[in-house]
Amino acid sequence: MARIVIAGAGAIGASIAYQLAVQGADDVVLADSQRVAAGATGKAMGGVRQQFSTVAEVRLARESIGFFEELGVPLFEQVGYLFLATTVEGLAELEERVALQRSLGVPVQAVDASLVDGLHVEDVRGAVACWEDGVADPAGVTRELVARAASLGVDVREGTDARDVVRDVLVVAAGAQSAELWPELPVRSLCRQLVEVGPVGGLPRDLPMVLEAETGFHFRRAGDNLRLAMSEPTPRWTEREEVDRALVADWRERIAQRYPAAEDAPVARSWAGLYDMTPDAHPIIGWVGDGVYAACGFSGHGFMQSPAVGRAVAEEILDGGSPFDLSPYRIERFAEDGGVFPEELVL
Repeated sequence: MARIVIAGAGAIGASIAYQLAVQGADDVVLADSQRVAAGATGKAMGGVRQQFSTVAEVRLARESIGFFEELGVPLFEQVGYLFLATTVEGLAELEERVALQRSLGVPVQAVDASLVDGLHVEDVRGAVACWEDGVADPAGVTRELVARAASLGVDVREGTDARDVVRDVLVVAAGAQSAELWPELPVRSLCRQLVEVGPVGGLPRDLPMVLEAETGFHFRRAGDNLRLAMSEPTPRWTEREEVDRALVADWRERIAQRYPAAEDAPVARSWAGLYDMTPDAHPIIGWVGDGVYAACGFSGHGFMQSPAVGRAVAEEILDGGSPFDLSPYRIERFAEDGGVFPEELVL
């Protein structure tokens, strides 16, 4: 059997390695130039949602939720995702997306936002929630996948450049560094940051991930803190992982307005990481060269979609195809007229 070397031990690479081993591959190397979950996975928000704006992204998320449910607490807490709309236009867009999501089997429903204790909702015109969704520990989940893979015989090598390992197949799953391994990949780095404020007294254990539909501002419970994130007004196309202090100040004002109990909560920590972005914010999954397979460009959604991706990629590499349709994610779409269908919910 061919030797398969995976470049990148984040959530995507770890899931592929695990699924390859489950499906019978007996010569798999999972290599990372740093360590397991050292890149974007270890710096992620940790949301797990099915509420996207395109069929392609909903399908990946829908196929992944069962794995997270199997993991359960403490790696995954099914507290739900709550989207808030504060304008007529925002509510209309939210309702349009809900129709798509429901048609694909996502149990999203209209709710009364006041059901979340402590949430300021006087300006909210409507809200929807999917209670199957929730929050997870990205690094913890990835370490669990790596441990399972290793127990099945996968050779895990930290501090190793995958290009230096003898192989028959190279799987490029290196996030924002993927284009360094295969320059033809249209993947570039976008710096994004997160902030935690706290401790915040009285945080409910079942606080959902809360998102403002119009602004993209969102937050979740992380222990006794609140973890904040937001789509930035000016994209930072850079490989530098830097925190913008002006954004930190802005987000503190936003959380004080939306969740008043956090008004005086100090900044506990802030950090930045890199999204591996494609032109349409959908991943590239498939063969990109002789013996080279890509699974990258997840544009901030990789962790939550990694279970479905890992299974489908393993099936395609080992069996030549997968029951899960991977055709929307091929690199060839960027050379075809009309082949780009942008995902709008890049949070």
